[in-house]
Amino acid sequence: MKALRRAVPPVLAFLGFLLVWEAIVRRGHIPPYILPAPSCIGATLIADRATLLPALWVTLSITLEGLLAATFGGLLIAILFTQWRWLERAFLPFAVILQVTPIIAIAPLLLIYCTPPVAVLLCAFLVAFFPILANTALGLASAGRNLRDLFALYGATPGQTLWLLKMPAALPLFLAGLRIGGGLALIGAIAAELTAGTQGGRTGLAFRIVEAGYRLNIPRMFAALALVALTGIAIYVALAALSRWALRRWHESAAETG
Repeated sequence: MKALRRAVPPVLAFLGFLLVWEAIVRRGHIPPYILPAPSCIGATLIADRATLLPALWVTLSITLEGLLAATFGGLLIAILFTQWRWLERAFLPFAVILQVTPIIAIAPLLLIYCTPPVAVLLCAFLVAFFPILANTALGLASAGRNLRDLFALYGATPGQTLWLLKMPAALPLFLAGLRIGGGLALIGAIAAELTAGTQGGRTGLAFRIVEAGYRLNIPRMFAALALVALTGIAIYVALAALSRWALRRWHESAAETG
């Protein structure tokens, strides 16, 4: 019930925004090829569902595959960095370089060396990878010094210290990085699809947006954009719910929001 009460204000604000948008378009007699009304966008979503829904599934599958790969890769490498500091000093700069380089600049290069489906998946992976890696590494290093000394005093092995002390300490930051990575994976998938076009044989929402723009089918463009936005919101809400579920019984952040 608390979650439902918290959701009411943003839902009402969003509905109010849609009503104002609808009123402006109708009162101003704005044609759909300039600015479609929300009702027109909704009708387009229904009329063009045979085209938009398969494109949504393509983009969503790429996003989730990239996020899953980034999660396992970021977690594994963060553990390696924590266990061997020389490894972090040697390879962290490469991860930073990949993060600060715009993905739209990397995508054409990946298309040269990889098949288009692999290139698109790599783009989604790369943009989601660094936040998960950085947050997890910071969390693993944030275990209290006194607790680490206590584990050492009782003769805990490095594996026991990692599993029983460092991993629980890192969980809140790991989940925060996962929430950030979920949105970034979607951005990476969209950017890579824009670059790859139809080379991969599968057309996602980004291609449908560009196609609608070329055809001046502005309602379909807005409908595809709406699906992208709804997908991003759904990913964030799902990961936020996962974070609250994992932390609800012991961490203060989940207790405050719960």
